[in-house]
Amino acid sequence: MKFTCTKENLSSALNTVCSVAARQSNLPILTNIFISVGESKVEFIATDLEVAIKTSLRARVETVGKFTVPAKTLLDYVSLLTDEQVEICLKGNEIVVKSGNSSTKIKGSSADEYPVIPEIVEDHPFLLLAEPFKESLSKVVFAAAKNEIRPELSGVYFGFFTERYNGLVLAATDSYRLVEKRMSVAQGSGEIKSIVPVKTVQEIIKLISNVKPEEAENQVRLWVGGNQLAIRYGQCELTSRLIDGLYPDYVQIVPESFKTTATVPVSVLQKSIKAASLFTTMGVNAVSFDVNAESGSVSISSANTQTGEHMSEIDANVAGEENSILLNHKYVLDGLSHLNTDEADFKLNSSDAPCLFTPKGKEDYLYVVMPIRQ
Repeated sequence: MKFTCTKENLSSALNTVCSVAARQSNLPILTNIFISVGESKVEFIATDLEVAIKTSLRARVETVGKFTVPAKTLLDYVSLLTDEQVEICLKGNEIVVKSGNSSTKIKGSSADEYPVIPEIVEDHPFLLLAEPFKESLSKVVFAAAKNEIRPELSGVYFGFFTERYNGLVLAATDSYRLVEKRMSVAQGSGEIKSIVPVKTVQEIIKLISNVKPEEAENQVRLWVGGNQLAIRYGQCELTSRLIDGLYPDYVQIVPESFKTTATVPVSVLQKSIKAASLFTTMGVNAVSFDVNAESGSVSISSANTQTGEHMSEIDANVAGEENSILLNHKYVLDGLSHLNTDEADFKLNSSDAPCLFTPKGKEDYLYVVMPIRQ
């Protein structure tokens, strides 16, 4: 095989696929990327057997062929090149990379050893606007469980056209906090519920972000079926296994009504919480929120027997009765940072019931935090 391309295009393709190539694996071949050179295009493929990414590279092809090389070695080397033109050719069990006055040889393995990547079955796709899809995923993935003690919580829930919403509902929870984001679907129909691994969601976000503006498309095509999710965007394809099991019926923990609602400026609330966080007990991270209906304010306070205590009061538009709750400040700050709004509605019922944060006047995003029991 032999082809010539620009360093920019080569780097872009490698950055798209290399993060999926396993760093540590019982199958050494998985640390490689698969290079397939056809008569009309060059494809780079990487997989860790859970997620696979394929991308096409614009190049001038001289000889067709297939080979695999260590992903990190090739990526790191290409990033050091200074000349714009890069020539890659296969000689024996290694590829020769030439650019300007430099030349290097990278040993690899036969393409026959590489796992077969399933082709996308293109039946009944869902079409989603790319940027809103990326932003929606970013707003939920952070709340998924970091371990796999309960595998279903280590993924993000995708619900298409469910009883909850006539579009796409995304949700994630680690049982201490819960986030839900709703977005419209440009094309597609039929109820589908699935759990997508966090790593896959992160790769989708990265894939959409990395596509060059001149090559970007408005829409992402997505397929779900046979315990597999597949996405096509621009010159890239991603396939992933789904997590087996049913996602918890999280709707039952979201209160239908609230005794107290305080509308607060997000930036001011964040600063007050950060100040209070300096005086919390390590591991508990408890900050007290006291809503005063009469004075129209929210007090944020904390105390630590070793470091001291803090209390600040911010103005708020309060509806309902006085209320208070003890929350983990890290969870609250995580949620506030993803609201993307100047003002938030802080809703609560009591000190031992879940509370809710939403962007003021919007119903497409909600963030639930469980209280710390006193």
